[in-house]
Amino acid sequence: MKDISMHILDIVQNSIRAKAKLIEIEIAERSDDNQLSVSITDDGTGMGLEQLQQATNPFYTSRSTRKVGLGLSLLKQKAEMTGGTFSIKSELGKGTEVKAVFVLNHFDRPIIGELTGTLLILICNSGETDYVFKHQTANGNFELDTRDVRQTLENIPLNHPEVRLFLKKMLQENLEQIQISK
Repeated sequence: MKDISMHILDIVQNSIRAKAKLIEIEIAERSDDNQLSVSITDDGTGMGLEQLQQATNPFYTSRSTRKVGLGLSLLKQKAEMTGGTFSIKSELGKGTEVKAVFVLNHFDRPIIGELTGTLLILICNSGETDYVFKHQTANGNFELDTRDVRQTLENIPLNHPEVRLFLKKMLQENLEQIQISK
């Protein structure tokens, strides 16, 4: 995974497999602290202590379709390579929180990547899962809660072509307004 948006996609897929109904994604670019933090919190099934202790081991996975689980270990490695930190908290039956903090101006910090496309994929293929997305930069804040979008749309699905086009434009415009880095 070369960029942060791909890490987000990977972690959110874990949340979906854990039957999360609400996934919160927060990105904060703080130039005054020279930090870029990314946190993903879900209300899924969570992990027990043994599974939590193995979560960043690249040779451990709870999936039966492959024998390695590189997503969390790669994110941890990339955050720490920049002098940042990584943490994961989880409780069975309550959910999981993954947080990576990068040194913002570090040469090895991954770019944010194609965040609009990643969010659009998640939102439009969400089924019953809702998302709260927050992005904060020195240029402003952007927040999207799919529960509000669903309420406004009433019975129109989020993957309806016109809704998808609207969401794409809205995401692009709002993220461009607050953009600092890529």
